[in-house]
Amino acid sequence: MKKFLKEFLFRGLICASGGPIVLAIIYGILGATGAVEAFFPKEVCMGILTITLLAFIVAGMTAIYQMEQLPLPMMILLHGGALYIAYILTYLLNGWLLNQLTHILVFTGIFIAGYALIWLIIYRVEKSKAAKLNKMLKG
Repeated sequence: MKKFLKEFLFRGLICASGGPIVLAIIYGILGATGAVEAFFPKEVCMGILTITLLAFIVAGMTAIYQMEQLPLPMMILLHGGALYIAYILTYLLNGWLLNQLTHILVFTGIFIAGYALIWLIIYRVEKSKAAKLNKMLKG
């Protein structure tokens, strides 16, 4: 657990600065397109803090795959669950997702589908690499 916590903090701190950069790009696009003409200080502050925390958690949670005592399906479930909670809380706190059941269910469905698709791609790539290595080893 100590190894996980150390790796979580290390990865999270390295990537946390990326959150405000992404938020600045989003706010810049919203301003350039005329979608938003003014931001309130409270909104900007909340956005910066929550996106920084989100980037920290997203990067830090990749450390779960360094823990060899958990089976892969459990690691995927823990990783996905932590990401889901972090994303939905960030979106709700910032008002980017309406706090209504329909909106939350749509978000949940899209999140699960996206997460599953990413894992399917990773699985296929890794399986292909393993097959190539096995073929090379057999000569």
